[in-house]
Amino acid sequence: MKSQKWIIVENIKRVTKVTGKEDAMRTNYMMTVDDVMEELGVKRSKAYSILKQLNDELAKEGYVAVRGKIPRPYWETKFYGCSQRAV
Repeated sequence: MKSQKWIIVENIKRVTKVTGKEDAMRTNYMMTVDDVMEELGVKRSKAYSILKQLNDELAKEGYVAVRGKIPRPYWETKFYGCSQRAV
């Protein structure tokens, strides 16, 4: 049986069950087009073009680029100047 996590939200006064998939999405290493759309407030086509540009840069530097995804630390470095995980 999988262990389950429960989150208590103080402001709403409710208990929410968090599945393994939801928990993994919060700490996922790769950003998807949906993450980019949410982060920048852009439409899906623009988010894909940004991902393509960043993946092209990674490929040019010799890294393996996964189509439609970008490593979160690379994203943070390109948009914020440093990886927030390192701070």
